[in-house]
Amino acid sequence: MVILFRKFKKQFILPLVMTLFLPNCANTKTQKITSKDKNQTPKVIIVEAEDFTENSGNVTLLNNGFVKTSQDGSWLNYSVNIPVSGRYIVRLFAKNKEVKAANCWIEDYIGNKEGRKYNITRNMTVSENSSNSFVQTDGSPLAAMTHLMKLHIGKSVLLIDRIEFTLILEHKASPLVIKQNTTGKDWKLTWSDEFNGKGFPDQTKWTYDIGNWGWGNNEPQYYTKKRLENARQEGGNLIIEARKNDAGKPWTSARLTTRGKESFLYGKIEFRAKVPVGRGTWSAAWLLGDSYVDELSWPYCGEVDVLENVGSEIDDNTGNGKTHGSVHYEGYYFKKGNQTPFITDVENMNREFHNYTLEWLPSGMTMYVDGKKYFDYQLTEPRSLTWPYNKIPQNLILNLAMGGGMGGEIDPALTSQKLIFDYVRVYELK
Repeated sequence: MVILFRKFKKQFILPLVMTLFLPNCANTKTQKITSKDKNQTPKVIIVEAEDFTENSGNVTLLNNGFVKTSQDGSWLNYSVNIPVSGRYIVRLFAKNKEVKAANCWIEDYIGNKEGRKYNITRNMTVSENSSNSFVQTDGSPLAAMTHLMKLHIGKSVLLIDRIEFTLILEHKASPLVIKQNTTGKDWKLTWSDEFNGKGFPDQTKWTYDIGNWGWGNNEPQYYTKKRLENARQEGGNLIIEARKNDAGKPWTSARLTTRGKESFLYGKIEFRAKVPVGRGTWSAAWLLGDSYVDELSWPYCGEVDVLENVGSEIDDNTGNGKTHGSVHYEGYYFKKGNQTPFITDVENMNREFHNYTLEWLPSGMTMYVDGKKYFDYQLTEPRSLTWPYNKIPQNLILNLAMGGGMGGEIDPALTSQKLIFDYVRVYELK
């Protein structure tokens, strides 16, 4: 942990840390960026509480540099310069002398053109009777630019010290784009993972999204990295397992992506999978534009949901339920209220493998379950104005979420659920 010092603030200080970082106090007042080596990428961005640009009007700036909030609820705006695109740990340092906990969260891109609220931390709960401790969220995506952020503080009197942003994973676009041929009569395999190995997923094809920042949907699970309990090849399958009260988290799971390895433009993309039942599960196999860096990138980068199933729509006994197919882009997505859902019934979803298939051509997209078409979205002239899918390659994502905006309330009886893939295949026309 990197700590910046101010002569009026009393903090627990390790001598080694003081030796390394005390000279950085001479940096600009509004923001400190620290690194042990001047030639290294800055790792920690420190924003002091009193350096707000605007506030709710009911806060008090104390002589020791802390900001005191109000029991009626408060907010503080900050201008934060992020020098490197990537995923960040976000830490809020605060004191709470009250007998109740306080929820705080950080909103990014305040005042954006579409009036959306980008929650990049979920609720960070400051415990009651805590003394300058910190709460943190992992994996928040941030692009390299100046961000206008708002710290929301619940109805509680807190003493806010600072916010820290620590880079844990630098953003990397996919170095390889596999563009499928789109003319011909027959589909020919160009890429696949049959999951015939053992142990961790193939690291030449997949990497991990990590953290618990909510993923834009207020999801509670923590996505882990290289943890066999959450993602493994076993018996010719890939198993993604969500686990309750695991590794100190309410839920853990895994989210695998080809981002940073390879992305795809056009083709037939097929996921063969068995999905879990149980209220609160949210299974997904989908595509996300390779130009995604943080939440402002979406939906302009594109998103295609090929397999999207929630346990609340699946009968626990028969396994019969529904699957959803959808496309998202600037002119057409659910937060604009103009998106028509494509839904079809699937039998025995949890005990039998089913093929969830996307056919993606320059003229549009169609989707199938076990060869039966249920989704047809063709590119018309109005749609072509904002259609990203003829120019932005897409990476593949496999994940099992719990709860959140679509997963809903989680059945308290659930302790472990599995999303199982037989294969993922990509074809082109010949």
